Amino acid sequence: MAKVLIVPVSAGLDASAAARSFAKALNAQVFQAFDAQAEALLAQGKSDDWFDATVGKVAALDADNLIIEGIAPDADKIYLAGKNVELALSLDAAAIFAVRSDNADADELAHRLNLAKQFFATAPGVLEGFIVDGAAASVAEAAAEKTGLTFFGSSDALKDVSVLASREAKRLSPAQFRYNLIDFARQADKRIVLPEGAEPRTVQAAAICHEKGIARCVLLAKREEVEAVAKERGITLPDSLEIIDPASLVEQYVGPMCELRKSKGLTPEDARKQLQDTVVLGTMMMAQNDVDGLVSGAVHTTANTIRPALQLIKTAPGASLVSSVFFMLLPNQVLVFGDCAVNPNPTAQQLADIAIQSADSAKAFGIDPKVAMISYSTVNSGSGPDVDTVIEATKLAREKRPDLAIDGPLQYDAATVPGVGKSKAPGSPVAGQATVLVFPDLNTGNCTYKAVQRSANVLSVGPLLQGLRKPVNDLSRGALVEDIVFTIALTAVQAKQMEG
Repeated sequence: MAKVLIVPVSAGLDASAAARSFAKALNAQVFQAFDAQAEALLAQGKSDDWFDATVGKVAALDADNLIIEGIAPDADKIYLAGKNVELALSLDAAAIFAVRSDNADADELAHRLNLAKQFFATAPGVLEGFIVDGAAASVAEAAAEKTGLTFFGSSDALKDVSVLASREAKRLSPAQFRYNLIDFARQADKRIVLPEGAEPRTVQAAAICHEKGIARCVLLAKREEVEAVAKERGITLPDSLEIIDPASLVEQYVGPMCELRKSKGLTPEDARKQLQDTVVLGTMMMAQNDVDGLVSGAVHTTANTIRPALQLIKTAPGASLVSSVFFMLLPNQVLVFGDCAVNPNPTAQQLADIAIQSADSAKAFGIDPKVAMISYSTVNSGSGPDVDTVIEATKLAREKRPDLAIDGPLQYDAATVPGVGKSKAPGSPVAGQATVLVFPDLNTGNCTYKAVQRSANVLSVGPLLQGLRKPVNDLSRGALVEDIVFTIALTAVQAKQMEG
């Protein structure tokens, strides 16, 4: 689907006429993104809610091509400034300035366009050109040369705009990722066990998941404890939300657990003791196919969450290790960071496997994987044992999966910034456009994801654990309710994918 956002630069311009003109040229539908409901959400600071809802509405249209009417400038509503940029990014739409410029000369028109361009400075590749109503074509052509923008004519006399119809998707936006994730989870309709059943954030997340149909959650806790938390926090517990006293389940899993661990000599007495741990109990529920996935970690460590899974669930066929990724919802796009939670000092072989697992996870959630093996060196700018490990890992990953775009070693800026990538690694299929960043060790990965998350106020979804036979996912102990909701959704989607 080709999507074009008409961005009114002049308050008096008829944006609807411009939208209709492009729609006719591209055989497209017209979509009005901004209405009274949108304005109310933006006035309350709920931009993400508006973007998510807009992505959903666009998906429901199922149009071949779409023309979106942008937001007109309004001096009395300063909070709307710049929202066209975010709208274009959320929908991965080409932005076209629409200007009304009667009697303007080329310098004045170029000045106005350059001012408008400043809003898009942080969104490379989004701005495609402009149309001008009320100015001579010669003036507009001169302004195009001064601004570097393509001139597409006027509302009543468009030039050839076929280049817009063939525009390829450039990125998966955070809003699109969130919409896809929740939509996929709803379709999956999976039962997810939450061992930390009376933990306040977990209780609230489970209630939200039931209200939105994201997953069927099972809280392992005494009902009176959950109800006390809900009362204290003002949480309404849906009738459909399952709350199960762990003590009522222990005995039915003693025998199956002893069978799974018979090679280790596990006795019924020891099994009963271990099943007092709700993470172990939840893992056994999954091992016996009584639930589809498990999410834990709001109060437990990563080791507490993963160890029972490794003992009782085991790794997936062909997986040599368990690793993790975070989906980092940056303002412009979603990036995948791995491994930031599991493997402290991976070997070259393990690092190659992490890269492949991370690429496959990215693809499963709609992200085109372009894998950068991160180092303090780009190509041959540095040397040493750590760089050699990344070089070897890159070679091994390419040999195993020649279908993937993988390059390294690359520094973070060379991997993600087009200008730097072109300068430091010319000809690289990944530099400057990486979507999957594989860090050389846990120290680097964990510090980087937390620095980006906290300093840039970025939502990070995960960690998503890779390589297990069934989906078990860990939470940061600092996880917000929103983080837990998305991790439950990830787990539900993983469970559906693992069926195939």
